[in-house]
Amino acid sequence: MTGDAACRGIREIDPDGSICVVGAEPHPPYSRPPLSKALWQGRDEAVIWRGTADLGVELVLGRRIVELDLDGRRAVDDAGESYRYERLLLATGGVPRRLPAGGDDVVYFRTLDDYRRVRSAAAEGAAFVVVGGGFIGSEVAAALAASGCRVTMVFPEGGIGARLFPPALADFVTGYYREKGVEVLPGELVDGIENGVVRLGGGRMLEADAVVAGLGIVPAADIADAAGLPVDDGIVVDELGRAGGREDVFAAGDVARFPARALGGKLIRVEHEDNANSHGRAVGANMAGANVPYTNLPFFYSDLFELGYEAVGEVDSRLETEAQWVEPNRKGVVCYVDPDRRPRGFLLWDVWGKVDAARALIAAGEPIAREQLETLAD
Repeated sequence: MTGDAACRGIREIDPDGSICVVGAEPHPPYSRPPLSKALWQGRDEAVIWRGTADLGVELVLGRRIVELDLDGRRAVDDAGESYRYERLLLATGGVPRRLPAGGDDVVYFRTLDDYRRVRSAAAEGAAFVVVGGGFIGSEVAAALAASGCRVTMVFPEGGIGARLFPPALADFVTGYYREKGVEVLPGELVDGIENGVVRLGGGRMLEADAVVAGLGIVPAADIADAAGLPVDDGIVVDELGRAGGREDVFAAGDVARFPARALGGKLIRVEHEDNANSHGRAVGANMAGANVPYTNLPFFYSDLFELGYEAVGEVDSRLETEAQWVEPNRKGVVCYVDPDRRPRGFLLWDVWGKVDAARALIAAGEPIAREQLETLAD
């Protein structure tokens, strides 16, 4: 998604320059959110395609760049093909964190091929073990359960979404999933997977027709590190998306760690659709000479059965929170604050169309007032 967005940003400034996208997947660029959302609700796969080639872009698919010569402005792929460039964008995303067991029998849900593999196994009554209670794990579990599969969720945290949600809300969501027929096993680790049986650290055995894992990603920054670019939980870039102080090397999307102006310039890395699209487009335009700082504070969203939310900023359960509920755990706003009660992030729970207002409160950097929370929740 980031590569496609960057091409669009380039074309806004330079309609004629040559663009080549080298991608490890065999498919042209596509949107990822439908893989755990719309495609499970009956939408056709045709909705995911981005139409990148229509921008006059050369696509080299099924190849991975393995070597960079920054001084010589040259990249080499895993087939030995060499590419010369004037501007280079690293939109390498991330690689899924893996379990210590299971090998290729575990689907690490991230790509179109992963979706197709899981969907083909999702027959009525099929038994799935979903490892992970975060963003992807909760969405995949809901999609499978809604498709008539038997789903067991396993994760080490105390509740679903526990790294994002305040404890009481995580407990509510966990109970809600159980009401929907999902077996939820918090506080558990996978100890082994063999012959369709998942062995948990506590000793329990789970029989599964398929195992799906959503454990987050590790930024794919090895090639940047090897080339001498600054890497710290991702490729460190400035407000224009430039890496290492260079005018010709950029990074964007999941792999990029950029300064968030609304958070006082704190370096953040965001793994969600809005950032892939907005950061990719902005950095692409800057590659073509726009020279406009990226100031967007990205948001993300999720659908969990009939529950849904949008969130923006630092949404981290380790922060103190202040909440305004219209209906407890069903509709309201959670504000994540620093020690001075200044908002750092907002969870808009079944509250829609308020992301911009929440962004403005974060950027203002003033202690949050109860009236402001009430207005957001209304």
